[in-house]
Order: sequence, then structure tokens, then C-alpha cells
Amino acid sequence: MSATLFANARLIDPETGSDAPGSLLVRDGRIVGAGAPGEAAPEGAAVIDCRGRALAPGLVDWGVKIGEPGERHKESVRSAGLAAAAGGVTTLIARPDTLPPIDTPESLEFVTRRAADAAVNIRHMAALTKAREGREMVEIGFLTDLGAVAFTDGVRVVTDTRVLSRAMIYARGLNALIVGHPQDAGLSRGAAATGGKFASLYGIPSVSPMAEVMGLDRDLSLVAMTGCRWHADQITVAAALPALDRARQAGLDVTAGISIHHLTLNEFDVGDYRTFFRFTPPLRSEDDRQAMVQAVADGAIDVIASFHTPQDEESKRLPFEAAAPGAVGLQTLLPAAMRLYHQGGLSLPQLWRAMSLNPARRLGLPSGRLSAGAPADLVLFDPDAPFVLDRFTLLSKSKNTPFDGARMQGRVLGTWVAGQRVFGEGA
Repeated sequence: MSATLFANARLIDPETGSDAPGSLLVRDGRIVGAGAPGEAAPEGAAVIDCRGRALAPGLVDWGVKIGEPGERHKESVRSAGLAAAAGGVTTLIARPDTLPPIDTPESLEFVTRRAADAAVNIRHMAALTKAREGREMVEIGFLTDLGAVAFTDGVRVVTDTRVLSRAMIYARGLNALIVGHPQDAGLSRGAAATGGKFASLYGIPSVSPMAEVMGLDRDLSLVAMTGCRWHADQITVAAALPALDRARQAGLDVTAGISIHHLTLNEFDVGDYRTFFRFTPPLRSEDDRQAMVQAVADGAIDVIASFHTPQDEESKRLPFEAAAPGAVGLQTLLPAAMRLYHQGGLSLPQLWRAMSLNPARRLGLPSGRLSAGAPADLVLFDPDAPFVLDRFTLLSKSKNTPFDGARMQGRVLGTWVAGQRVFGEGA
């Protein structure tokens, strides 16, 4: 049996909420248990001296766009896996908005086979409706049997409530998870900024934050009617939080996420018309950003993700409102999250609860923990290491990051998947 002792580590355990020195023993791809900082290694075990750096569960990044099939020039399975490993992401949850979408057993089987060659774990969501057109639900049962972890049409809102309610009822019978995008489709169509004085001054097509509240209220009403398991991919405005709270108090099985970009950037960042700051939903006010950070701290927002969306140069070299939305984020999720840590908004266990433990729990995955028996999916990082991000050093095929040229802290030193090093010295 192969064993490795991670010695002299700063263990970040989101399950217990602890941040303390210690050691971690791994054997045959699984965690055996934690020990004291100076604990002796078992006979024959390899020793990795962490030198006081932070050791935590690998990130579980929920909502990653991979360009296979159809847009391999933007991101391939291989490049996404390499970028994930370099960013401390050990499991990525891929979106179904490919060309064509992942909406049949055959297409899911294809991407599952392709994912087997990646450096990290890849699990897939499937589309909720055929071709993501919102007219007819997919074969939820067959796709669940083949390993689909959730069902979503992504940013395409299913406007036909009859179709959506039927899909929710069917999903409830199979205990399948539906991921919604809370937006009023009519109000938000064509919007590139959040409505207000700033967007009007810069002449950018905008949408009121109430579009998110209206979309959330509609979806939660359908969840109450059908009793399905439901997750909001992104909640980005403070006005939406009371509805989430009411739903939970009513006993509904709902959770919510947010992108790291909405937690670290605000609407003023679009002032230079740089299309790397064009997102769906658009960046929000500073008040909303701060409210969302507090919501993560309080547990009202369960998941932080990168929403990695690779776009080629041609898709971004356009007027702001015409540019394709989204940014790459697999390699920047951890250092961007360190901004929240260094600003005092969130502790490392709180961050890892939202970036690793909670998404794993919600999707029924065994990762995201340092407890005995969990897979040895780990990231070793220095939360204080400073650097200036150069987008051309990113391993993603596309380089569309809003953090290009930014001063950041938090460098990944090593990544392990099932005890095997996939990034860092000796990978």
C-alpha cells in the first residue's frame, strides 16, 4: 500500500471549521486521518513537508464551460483539466451548453468518455430541455442513470412555466437536482450592465436588479408547487435574499450560488468598456457585492464558483454590449477568493465551505472534506504569496480574464487527485 504524510501543514477543514497546524496521512488515494504537526510518518511512507502552507480539500468548481463538443478552439477537456489542476480545482462540474448541448444519453456518454483523460475529476450536468429551447424536457431518468449530476438550461431561462413545472415534477420523482438561472427573461434581454445612474451615464444597455428578484420569485413558487430539489446558479443582489430565506423557512429544498467575479468586482469595473468585465448577470453595485459576501459568511449563499466561460478574442473584441459574456476562472478562483480572505470578509474555512464542501454535498460527491475515508483530493497553497496576473500564462485556451494585470495573492503550490499529484513539483 502506498502512503504519503503531508507534514507541517496548516490544515483548512471546512467540515469542522478549523484552521490549525497539523499533518495529514493519505493511503491508496484516500485520507486516513489528521494528526499533530510533528507526527512521525509510518514506515515506508513518503513525506511532503508543507512548510506551514495551507492544505485544504481541492476545490469543486460548479458550472464550468468546456468547449467539447463544438467549441474546442475555446477550451478542450485537456486544457480545462490542466487549468483546473493549476488552480487547485480537483473536481469540475461541467455545464451542458455545448454545441450541440448535452441533452441526450449519447451526448452525455461522449463527454463522459472524453473526461476520463482529464487531469482532474469531471462530472457533467445535462440540459433540462431538448436543445435548451424550453419546449420539451429531456430524458431525465436515462441521463441520471448515466451520471448526470444535475439538470439545467444554463442562462437560457425556461419561460414556459408548464414545461418547467412538468420537468420539476418528473425530477422530484427521481430525486434529480434542477439548476435555475433566476432572471426575468423579458427584462434582462440584451442587458450588459445593472440599471442605474452609472449605466445610463455610460450608455450601456442595462437591467434592473429586480429582474433577478422576479425570476427567483417565479422559480421558488414552482419549487413550492412541485417539491423538487432546486439550486439557483447565481444570486447577486441583496433584494433576492429574503425570498431565499422564506423558501428555506417553508422547508423547500433550495440552495444558491454566486460567481467569484460578483463577489470581488462591481459595476464600476465596466467603466473602461473592457469586455472582460461583461458578465451574465451583469456586475452589481458595491452595496450588493458587500451584501453577497456577508450572505456567504452567514450561509445564505451556499456555493462560490468561477463560472468559467472561455471566449476567444473575436468574441470579446466587440463593442461592450455586443461582446460575448463571461470570463475564464479555473486558475483565478483561488487567488480571487483570497481577496475576500485578506479583506477580512471570509475566513479560509468559510471560503472552503462554499468552494468545496457545499458543492460536493449538494451534488452527492464524496470530496470536499479532510475526514477519514474521503478521497485525497487536495490543494496546497500559500494564501499570502503575491503576484501580478498575466493572462497569457493561464493554461486555458482562452485568456479572457478580468484580472489581467491585477495584483493578487494566493499561489497554488500543489494539487492532488486521489493521492496522485497533478500539479506542482513532480506532477
